[in-house]
Amino acid sequence: MYMSRITLKVEATENRDFWRSFGGEYHAHNLIWSLFTDGPDRERDFLYRQELAGNVPTFFSVSEREPVNRGGMWLIESKEYAPILREGQRFNFVLKANPVRTKADEKGGHHRHDVVMNAKKRLQEDLLPASEMPSQQEIIQEAGFAWLASRSEKYGFSVLNGEVRADGYRQMRFYKKKGKRPIQISTIDYTGLLTVTEPEAFLNALFTGVGSAKGFGCGMIMIRPAR
Repeated sequence: MYMSRITLKVEATENRDFWRSFGGEYHAHNLIWSLFTDGPDRERDFLYRQELAGNVPTFFSVSEREPVNRGGMWLIESKEYAPILREGQRFNFVLKANPVRTKADEKGGHHRHDVVMNAKKRLQEDLLPASEMPSQQEIIQEAGFAWLASRSEKYGFSVLNGEVRADGYRQMRFYKKKGKRPIQISTIDYTGLLTVTEPEAFLNALFTGVGSAKGFGCGMIMIRPAR
């Protein structure tokens, strides 16, 4: 596997045509895909994370193949990525995730539900007075942490309440093609500490991601040893 840091070259940051076309998660998705695709039948074999320094995007990726600078506008720095893990290791981590739960309807169909919106709906149904209603950030923190903690065992790690911050909640809607139904996703940014419980499962999570919407910049865990 490879870990890559992908930044715009100086001349690209001054290209007005680039900035006129750049905007939103779907365009970022297309930009990153262009660095990895090598044919119409290629399936996604990478994760990525977008960060902004000012308004300039920087991407980090984990992939089976090194990205290729086909458009010539990127500075790509890649290195082999093979973390050595052991049970009990503690890491600082960052993660942008799409926190949803899947529920079945009366007809047996399955639907994904945003955990933050679900939590707000339950609170409204409880008819709490305004003075007792938690703040938006409190709802994000509680619902977001509960979602991550409920999935951590599957991914080979554990988290403790009080050691993880969940914030930066966003709802996004974008279109692949005009006239088509929109793609809607929500995201939460996680930062904090985790403990490795199953090294093999956690290594797989580092390589293949956590949760859904991985094609739109979600699911990539970035770690560094905790002091």
